[in-house]
Amino acid sequence: MTTVVQPCARCGARWAVRAAPMQWCPHCHGVLLSPAPVDAPADRRNYRWVARTPGRRPRRTHPGSSARADPGQPPRYVRMPRWGLLDPPPEPMTVTRGRLRRSAQWAAWLLLSTAGVFVLAAAAEVVRYLIVLHNRTRLIHPTVLFVSDVFVIGAGLLALALALSAALAVLGRLIEIRRRVYAEAERRDPRSQSALAFGCLVPVVNLLWPRIFLAEVAALRDDPRARRALRIWWVGWLFGGAVTLVGLLWRSADSVQAKADGVLFTAFADMVAAAVALLTLWTLWTIEGRDLRGGIRTGRRLLIAVDTVTPVIEPVHPAGRDRAVTSDHAAGSSDDAATSDHAATSDHAATSDHAAGPSDDAATSNHAEDEPTPAADSSAVVRGQEEVMAK
Repeated sequence: MTTVVQPCARCGARWAVRAAPMQWCPHCHGVLLSPAPVDAPADRRNYRWVARTPGRRPRRTHPGSSARADPGQPPRYVRMPRWGLLDPPPEPMTVTRGRLRRSAQWAAWLLLSTAGVFVLAAAAEVVRYLIVLHNRTRLIHPTVLFVSDVFVIGAGLLALALALSAALAVLGRLIEIRRRVYAEAERRDPRSQSALAFGCLVPVVNLLWPRIFLAEVAALRDDPRARRALRIWWVGWLFGGAVTLVGLLWRSADSVQAKADGVLFTAFADMVAAAVALLTLWTLWTIEGRDLRGGIRTGRRLLIAVDTVTPVIEPVHPAGRDRAVTSDHAAGSSDDAATSDHAATSDHAATSDHAAGPSDDAATSNHAEDEPTPAADSSAVVRGQEEVMAK
C-alpha cells in the first residue's frame, strides 16, 4: 500500500496523512501542500519544487505579461531536487597535442635507430681506414672507392638526420614528462615550451640546460635512481660534446697521416654518439619509472626469513646411523622387557609368599591340636602356587 504524505512548503518535511489532511507543519509551522502518494510522479501532483536562493522571494509576474525569464535565476526542477545523485560523470578533457608532443611516442624508436645507424657509420669509417692502409702498397679500384664513399657519406647523413629527429622527439618526451610530473604534484610547469626547446636544441647551450630540466623532474619525483642516472647521463653528454668538437677540429688538418688518424677518430666519435643515444633512452626510462626493457618497474621489498620453532619435516639421517639407532632402540626395548619381566616375577613371588603365609596360619589355627605331616605341607604349597599362577 502506497503511503500518502503532505510535504511542507517551508522545510520540505513529509508528513503521513493519518485521518484528515493537516494544514500546518508540526515542525516549522509552514504550509502543508495537498496530500499525494509518496512516489507520485510530477503530473499527478498539484505542486512543483522550485530551487531559490535562500532569503530571496520569488518574482511575481502578471498573467498577461510576456517578460522573459532572467537567465541568472536558479534552475527550476519538475521533481524534488537531488543534487549530486544523478549527475553524469564528467567527460574526459581532450588535450590538443601539437606535432612536437605527438612525436614524443617515437622517442624510444628514434633513439634506438640513431644508435644503430651511428654504429653503421663507425663500421663505414673503419672500412675506409682499411682501404687507406691497403692503398699504401697497392692501387684501389675506382668502384671500391666509390662504394666506400657512398657508404661513409650515406651513413653519416642518415645518422645526422636521425639524430635531429631523435632530438625533437626527446624534447616532446621531456615536455610530456614535465607536464605529468607537475600535474601529479598539483603544480604548473614554470618552463614554457619555447624555453625548453631553446635549452635543448641550440648548440653549446644544450650542454647545460637539459640537465637542469631533468633535475627539476627528478627533484619532484624524489627518486635516487633518477638522480644517479641523470649524473651518469650528463657526464656522457659532456664527453660526447667534447668528442664532437675535437672531431670537427681534426678535419681541418692537411697532412695525410692526420687525415688517416681523423678517419679512426671519426669512427670513435660515432661509437660515442651511439652510446650517448642509448644512455639518453636509459635516463628517460629511469625518470619515468621503467626498467631496461621499457616496462613499468615494480617495487621489490626484502624480508628477513624466520625459521619455524619446530621442524616440519624430520631431518634425513644416514642409512648406517638409522640401523644403529634401530638396533640400540631394540636392545633398549629388550632390556626394558627383561626388567619388567623380572619385576613381574618378583611381584608374583612376593604375592605367592604372602598368599602362602595366610594359608599356613589358617592351617595352623584350624589344626592346632594335630601335627601337620610333610605330605600335607607339600600339597598345600602346590595348591598355593597354582592359585597364584591362575591369578
